[in-house]
Amino acid sequence: MKIIKVLGMIMGGVAVFVTMAGMYVNWFYPRVGEAPSIQVPLTVSSIERGRYLANHVTVCMDCHSKRDWTVFSGPIVPGTEGSGGEVFSREAGFPGEIYSSNLTPHKLADWTDGELYRAICAGVGKDGRALFPLMAYRRFGQMAKEDVYSIMAYIRSLKPIEQDPPVSRLDFPVSLLNKLGPTEPVHDDLPDSTDRVQYGSYLVNAAGCVDCHSKVDKGSVVEGTEFGGGMEFRQPGGIIRAPNITRHETAGIGGWTQELFVQKFKNFDPSSHTLPKLGKDDLISPMPWAMYAGMTENDLEAIYVFLRSMEPKDNRVVVREAVGHP
Repeated sequence: MKIIKVLGMIMGGVAVFVTMAGMYVNWFYPRVGEAPSIQVPLTVSSIERGRYLANHVTVCMDCHSKRDWTVFSGPIVPGTEGSGGEVFSREAGFPGEIYSSNLTPHKLADWTDGELYRAICAGVGKDGRALFPLMAYRRFGQMAKEDVYSIMAYIRSLKPIEQDPPVSRLDFPVSLLNKLGPTEPVHDDLPDSTDRVQYGSYLVNAAGCVDCHSKVDKGSVVEGTEFGGGMEFRQPGGIIRAPNITRHETAGIGGWTQELFVQKFKNFDPSSHTLPKLGKDDLISPMPWAMYAGMTENDLEAIYVFLRSMEPKDNRVVVREAVGHP
């Protein structure tokens, strides 16, 4: 009986500690400070740079627009750019119901530039709420500050669209742990584009290649699997897995030439190619090919050079696993 009492006291103490720790996190996090006082210049050149980045590199419009999933890679429905409303649900493996926000002036008109910057680069919204890291604030917080400002300038230039997506709801305990995610940005300088490896590394971070082309556990990239593929996207028609994009000769893209790599993207440029329609049970590629296809050849070549500089990983991935239908 004495042992049972001791165990009971220990369990009770642990419960009290966990409760107090949870209350502390709930009250005092996220902790990234106040939004800075900044004024982003809305110049023609900055808006155009932001347009290029947001649509073809960081692909902000990938999540913050409506997508036509009846067409390969789900291109953006024209006229919905920045309107938000895409849902990332429990059925797709997310810890709750997460909705992309409206980035047009309809919703952001009363946000200061500092509040918008803090959301993009530190993961904290205007109301102090911690954003779910599906919004890749850690990556954006490593970009050159001038590129972030250009994206902000472009967002400010979007046509207002009157759409009010639902508020995202996270399941417990993710709703609590998510408050620990936001962090202060540590910006890099924009590398010289002639330094192909460094510039390619910069673009790969901005584009988030590692986020999908790795194995993931509880929302985090498994250390040592970077770029080796394996992340699963489960769909009614089966499973699509992100391929290995290291320079491994047989398991990765080691046999690809630079020209083949670039052309792979350009083949899905909707301005010059008609994207194929999908059937009801077809697997849908989550890769926004139509958006990345708009990258310049120079930028795609730099990404290729960077990927070739990484260590090869011998991880053979079955990319498409269809489920049979009667």
